[in-house]
Amino acid sequence: MSVLRTPDECFANLAGFPFEPRYQEIQDEDLGSLRIHYVDEGPRDGAVILCLHGEPSWSYLYRKMIPLFTAAGFRAVAPDLVGFGRSDKPSQRSDYSYKKHVRWMKDWIDGVGLRDITLLGQDWGGLIGLRVLAEDPDLFARFSLANTFLPTGEEGSSEAFERWRRFSQENEEFDTGSIVNLFGHGSLNEEEIAAYRAPFPSEEYKAGARQFPLLVPTDPDDPGAQDNRRAWQELMRWNKPALMCFSDSDPITGGGDRAFKKLVPGTKGQPHITLQGHHFIQEEDGASWARAVVDWIG
Repeated sequence: MSVLRTPDECFANLAGFPFEPRYQEIQDEDLGSLRIHYVDEGPRDGAVILCLHGEPSWSYLYRKMIPLFTAAGFRAVAPDLVGFGRSDKPSQRSDYSYKKHVRWMKDWIDGVGLRDITLLGQDWGGLIGLRVLAEDPDLFARFSLANTFLPTGEEGSSEAFERWRRFSQENEEFDTGSIVNLFGHGSLNEEEIAAYRAPFPSEEYKAGARQFPLLVPTDPDDPGAQDNRRAWQELMRWNKPALMCFSDSDPITGGGDRAFKKLVPGTKGQPHITLQGHHFIQEEDGASWARAVVDWIG
């Protein structure tokens, strides 16, 4: 059981990412100490906006949104999930599970001392963030989602997701920069593509990125399915505000906002918007999401 740490030089001169790296140690009963990297910008006493990324991206995904939050007086915090970005990377795929990621993120939130949180979740940022919220709802003031879901296995899975999962297991290269570019708008420049490759200098660093697609519950008996059913019970009692900002052209999670609008009481009467773009909407229309959240909180 080894834990890898991407060399700092891999992150030198990142395009459009001037933020100071910060780190918080957490403890895992099997792996020992794990170092989690996060961005923490804006006034220390500002209301917290917690930006959670998905697969195979990292906090770089929120680089265009963070300045809009801080300019409005908010404290923008964006961690890298374990196995991604500048965070530590357990080297064995068996080290990763949905339950562990929820626990790691909760321990990180406690370690940093975040409270009264506005959660932003996209892709796995929603799957993990909503589970943390359901387990400790008093930590959160509200949440906003884009292009994510909370599957229990009863829904089945789309053909687009099944293609993605096969690709993640069968493609020898698994070029994370090209993946984000492809599932985004397809016009990232070479420096931006390189930034999404930076956390993974070789295949051995990609255990988490390779394993994540297999952790999504697609059958009612899959690991995580029952925990997600319990999370939905909590969400169906959630009366604090919840804002849906899904995009109009995501083949993976398109229409996923309907379940939240139907089942979560806090979505009623909220100023939901439709963003213009594909899966990694932070690249294409992140400014619209950021402005919607700033206006909504205000």
